[in-house]
Amino acid sequence: MRWFELIFLLIIGSIFFYLGWEIWKREKISLIHDYHYRKVKDTDIKAYTTQMGKAHLFIGTGIILTGIIDFFTNTLYGWWIFGIAFCIGLVIIIHAQIKYNHGIF
Repeated sequence: MRWFELIFLLIIGSIFFYLGWEIWKREKISLIHDYHYRKVKDTDIKAYTTQMGKAHLFIGTGIILTGIIDFFTNTLYGWWIFGIAFCIGLVIIIHAQIKYNHGIF
């Protein structure tokens, strides 16, 4: 069961990490659903994709660390890491949405 959790969390975390990297470094705004960036100005796309990509990287890293910590320990420290990383990533996403898209949707 521990192997399954580790593999599952590594896969999901890697997907988030990869998407975050693509959004941030390659400015692939098309990986985000179009209604989330409908009102983003062309001059703000770089700043918007930077924040959104970093938020996804943060969440992905938290998921990967959760899997690794839970595999080696029998504590809830991994899930605390996930919760903190997810909340920070979510705050960054909401901030980017409000600042550049002038609303959540």
